[in-house]
Amino acid sequence: MHPLAARFEKNDVRALAKAITLAENNGPDRLELLKSIYPMQKGAHWIGITGSPGAGKSSLVNRLITFLRQKGLTIAVVAVDPTSPFSGGSILGDRVRMADHFTDPGVFIRSMGTRGSLGGLSRSTKETVRVMDAYGFDVILIETVGVGQSELDIMKLADSVAVVLNPGSGDVVQVFKAGIMEIADLFVVNKADMPGVPKLLAEIEAMLDLVKHDSPYRPPVVQTISTENIGLKEMWEALLAHKTYLIDSGEGTERKLANLKTEVMEVVQHELFQQIWTQEQKNGFSWLADLQDGTTDPYTAAEQILSLRNQPADKKGEKSEK
Repeated sequence: MHPLAARFEKNDVRALAKAITLAENNGPDRLELLKSIYPMQKGAHWIGITGSPGAGKSSLVNRLITFLRQKGLTIAVVAVDPTSPFSGGSILGDRVRMADHFTDPGVFIRSMGTRGSLGGLSRSTKETVRVMDAYGFDVILIETVGVGQSELDIMKLADSVAVVLNPGSGDVVQVFKAGIMEIADLFVVNKADMPGVPKLLAEIEAMLDLVKHDSPYRPPVVQTISTENIGLKEMWEALLAHKTYLIDSGEGTERKLANLKTEVMEVVQHELFQQIWTQEQKNGFSWLADLQDGTTDPYTAAEQILSLRNQPADKKGEKSEK
């Protein structure tokens, strides 16, 4: 067992933080850690919170943490913020909004940047959630970056996905483009004290009639005013009802199998890329000069890299000697 994973049994929160950092930064013993923590997972409820920017996701998560803590549940939060394509940094503003919970031992909050991922999550988000589950939290909340139409990765991770909308957010048809409608297990109309709520509710129901008319599960619509703690009970009850549906219908098992298949291939893809990148760095990217001169093309260069990788070690040595 990895030393950090062994410290989880003693509720060592520093070990938890270090384990997440190791997974996120692609440390040398990252895979050993992940292999150690995988059988330690305790079956936490993974809940995704997604939606358009300005819908009040962070405020809703903040109040939901308080509500769940009053029920005696322990909570872990992964708050994903956009990474700057120029500096590579991230403001991590969601963490600031949850400052009330920093001293609560039953709450653990981890912020991370997307690091160039286009799906609303960073590549290491799933690994971070697995580490949190192994540590023993009851509920794990995953708040996506809030980019509107490109955060479908959350459906490959969370057990239940809540899409947060608010009145005045624009044409609901635009919000539901690119599959946002299909990933929702629950719609949360936040800021429900603002004008335009009836219109938004009618639009959501109309879209559900089109998309979910023959589905065995129709996502419920809950109204909340997070700043006044209104609707949190109904939101939590809807999430629990969806969890029960997943178990009773067998859909939860189907989702997990599909997600596990995708996860394995993602790990393979990442590890192969890392190995090939290291290999080409050692070789000095020998094909780059030919690309610049126009004597080869990116596709031929890629084929050569792959063919070299697939050759036996002695053949590679012969090629390098030539």
